[in-house]
Amino acid sequence: MKWTEEARRNRHQIQLNDQLYQEAQLRAAEAGLGSLDEYVADVWRHDLHEETENFDHLFTLERIAHIDRAAAEIDAGQGLTSAQVDADLAKHRDEWLRQNAR
Repeated sequence: MKWTEEARRNRHQIQLNDQLYQEAQLRAAEAGLGSLDEYVADVWRHDLHEETENFDHLFTLERIAHIDRAAAEIDAGQGLTSAQVDADLAKHRDEWLRQNAR
């Protein structure tokens, strides 16, 4: 975001604790934004927008890469079938019920 002269004069500051600041810096970098100010403004812009939910800001480069890797594994036949997922869930459910039986 390019700041106009008027916007520069009317800028405001917020205070973040160290943990929030570092997390915001990381997310700004992941999102490819030039500054922490741009990231915070982008998050607030999306948060304050009431018309429709827009999840674009959640899809960082890292998350998109993870989705792409998973899709490639599935395309290569390395995914699980519904039956395999159901069987695995049933196994874990049975183990949990045995361990938590009263």
